[in-house]
Amino acid sequence: MSHTYLDHAATTVMRPCAQDAMERAYASANANASGLHRPARDAKNALEQAREEAAEILGASRPLDVVFTAGGTEADNLAITGAALASRRRTIVVSAVEHEAVLHTAASLARFGYVTTTVGVDRSCLVVPEHVGALVDADTALVSVMAANNEIGTIQPIAAIAAAVRTVDPTVPIHTDAVQAFVSEPITVESTGADLISLAAHKFGGPKGVGLLVVNGGVAIDPILHGGGQEAGRRSGTYNVAGIVGMVAAMREVTQTRDHFRSQVGTERDAFEATLLAGYPDAVINGVDAPRLVQHSHIHFPGVLAETLLIRLDQAGIAAAAGSACQSGAVEPSHVLKAMGFSDTDAGECVRFTFGWTTEPGEGSDAANRVLAIVEELQ
Repeated sequence: MSHTYLDHAATTVMRPCAQDAMERAYASANANASGLHRPARDAKNALEQAREEAAEILGASRPLDVVFTAGGTEADNLAITGAALASRRRTIVVSAVEHEAVLHTAASLARFGYVTTTVGVDRSCLVVPEHVGALVDADTALVSVMAANNEIGTIQPIAAIAAAVRTVDPTVPIHTDAVQAFVSEPITVESTGADLISLAAHKFGGPKGVGLLVVNGGVAIDPILHGGGQEAGRRSGTYNVAGIVGMVAAMREVTQTRDHFRSQVGTERDAFEATLLAGYPDAVINGVDAPRLVQHSHIHFPGVLAETLLIRLDQAGIAAAAGSACQSGAVEPSHVLKAMGFSDTDAGECVRFTFGWTTEPGEGSDAANRVLAIVEELQ
């Protein structure tokens, strides 16, 4: 049975351009890029060309401001731990709805004497910039607020948050996890106001296991991986040249097709929600009153257990999720929904549907009708 794939926020299909770029890299740039011989130089050239293009796409000050990682989780860890360890200050400010890669990393630094201060969100999952600025003081080492929430899809006013922080202290580094946002939002250093930006390739059509962290303008970070001193000493390890080249090929296509993506995917997401609400008026679209990513639809189905609904959806050929991919098998309610004020019961009745670049015309309304039929049976 073919599936209607509505879990693109967990991972999306690799773009052919990324696959082609990787195959070429495996054929012509497969040596260790840290070597001195000709094959190594070929690999190094491919790597640095990818770095230059990534820096240009993201508006980094210089190519070396792009640090390649093994994915978004490592990029978040490097940003949080790296900036904290490089600072004499001991307070990390985060939002309550950050990805676990940020929250758990910040919490892990408590053993080194760091304190995490958390800013809350409203019922739409929005962070108020002034609330972040109010938490910044002389001991703030770092502020981290995501560009868009991975569960609800709420787009955070990250540029305004950055401005609020800099009004209090312009020296505080600002990190944004842009993993979910990049595919549909024009993420750059200028547009976000951030010093540190995390991306993960597999969220926008690149390969799994590769990502990057922008470290703009010489912001100080200590390495969390030690070894051969790659990435100007900020991230040691043998380069995944093919993965990096594939990621940047996907980045290029994303920037070239973003308007089309927003139009096509947004149309299908809106059709999905309109059809769903027409057939089940009691359903609630979470975050609908805030700016949202065009690919996200997070729905509360009152009286329907999300776990049961997901199983039935899968049996009917629809792939969806009950939160982030990291939480989909968890028993505990989503920390994002809890931060938004949901009860445990209500949080357990929410399902995330996310569309992507492979979404086809008509898929939204068709999926909604199939969801409605299952919800009716469960009720």
